[in-house]
Amino acid sequence: MQDQRTGALLRKLRQERGWTQRQVAEQLGVSTQAVSKWERDQGIPDVGLLPHLAEIFGVSVEGLLDGGLNPAAPDGGNMKRLQFYVCPDCGNILTSSSGGQLSCCGRKLEPLRAVPADAEHAATVQEVETDWYVTFRHPMEKGHFIRFAACVAPDRLLLVRLYPEQGSEFRIPQLRGGAKLYLCCSRHGLFRAELP
Repeated sequence: MQDQRTGALLRKLRQERGWTQRQVAEQLGVSTQAVSKWERDQGIPDVGLLPHLAEIFGVSVEGLLDGGLNPAAPDGGNMKRLQFYVCPDCGNILTSSSGGQLSCCGRKLEPLRAVPADAEHAATVQEVETDWYVTFRHPMEKGHFIRFAACVAPDRLLLVRLYPEQGSEFRIPQLRGGAKLYLCCSRHGLFRAELP
């Protein structure tokens, strides 16, 4: 944390929350003078304080070390670049339409890369009234199952969470205008399936 931008970042984060230097110092168990020195780049926080400092400000330790948060570019309301993330520890499913740095359970997550569906991960889609009825032949066993299905249109996302030992079908409302269907296998990753 020797970058000149670190002090300015700490000051900015503190001011965004409307906190005084004393309030930050009390949360960290340090003196007000220590916080003042950090913000003026005349000292750096002890490495043991970094996780707590990152937690109270709601940022990553890496962001603090870099002295900047690298905001994602505005997406302009478009879902074309939607990315999916899955936590390997708890199974949380996260999405982002404009990149960024996502983490869960203390891990930095990497976006899943979608590939065209192979025979094992293919889906059959039928129109039923105003819905799509989606079936697939993939096993639905503990340790190897379709974790989620997602239908992405330019203006919305429909996500269906699937679980081991449930049926290998689901029904979702039809989305038009270039919608895409994705299936995520717990072992093999993300696949693009065909829609009618």
